[in-house]
Amino acid sequence: MTSASDSPLPAVTRLIATDLDGTLLRDDKTLSDRTIAALAAAEAAGIEVFFVTGRPARWMDVVSAHVQGHGMAICANGAAVADLHEGRLVEVFPLDRAVALDVVAALREAAPGVSFAVELATGIHYEPAYPPFHMDPGATVAVAEKLLYEETPGSGTPVLKVLAHHHEMAPDAFLVLARETAGDRASFTRSSPTALLEISGPGVSKAATLAACCAERGIAAEEVVAFGDMPNDVEMLSWAGASFAMGNAHPAAVAAASGVTLTNDEDGVAVVIERILATR
Repeated sequence: MTSASDSPLPAVTRLIATDLDGTLLRDDKTLSDRTIAALAAAEAAGIEVFFVTGRPARWMDVVSAHVQGHGMAICANGAAVADLHEGRLVEVFPLDRAVALDVVAALREAAPGVSFAVELATGIHYEPAYPPFHMDPGATVAVAEKLLYEETPGSGTPVLKVLAHHHEMAPDAFLVLARETAGDRASFTRSSPTALLEISGPGVSKAATLAACCAERGIAAEEVVAFGDMPNDVEMLSWAGASFAMGNAHPAAVAAASGVTLTNDEDGVAVVIERILATR
């Protein structure tokens, strides 16, 4: 594993893909002046910057002012592509509701005490026992089976992901259990320090959607530099031609990346972007 100062970079960098929480954002959920300047300089040099996050599009206000020309972001761990300039979803890769119900049933049996939230394209809804952080105005509180119910299959708002929380299990152990229980039916990952799993449709990941967006632009994986810090970044870090785990990253992210940079509070992303620009 190499550092931010000596890890190989692409011969030509055409796109920078960066996670937000724990990566680009400081712990206080802000961007430093140095990071803002680095993002603007990259775009001015003709390098596209994609924010690739587990956040839903409606929680992108922390960075929406710093998306330059293209205005695109990959949200909900790859389940949605959002145009931040226009404030709309361009494309979604939903989790089938029948599959979601099957996964919910399997996890209730495998992990008693689990609680769920359902992230729709229009907002998030919770079970009564689910931790009430970031409670959106207008959220429905009901059991997951009711939240996922459709009178006519295929008629409901697209489900971007289901979240599963356990108040006792260790986060990584919960992820392993879920993948063993229902990994053949959905994609499981996590980005929280707590035992909170994010469940998407089969094959949906940050990497898959990023690869599709790059293909549309004629950009090869070898021309992409990616940044991340948690298990939901692993596929993206493995896919990109060059990738950096943050100094504060989960071991799985470190193992997947080609290099390690400084922590999110030390402007680790900006350090690498400045190096990229210095070599142009």
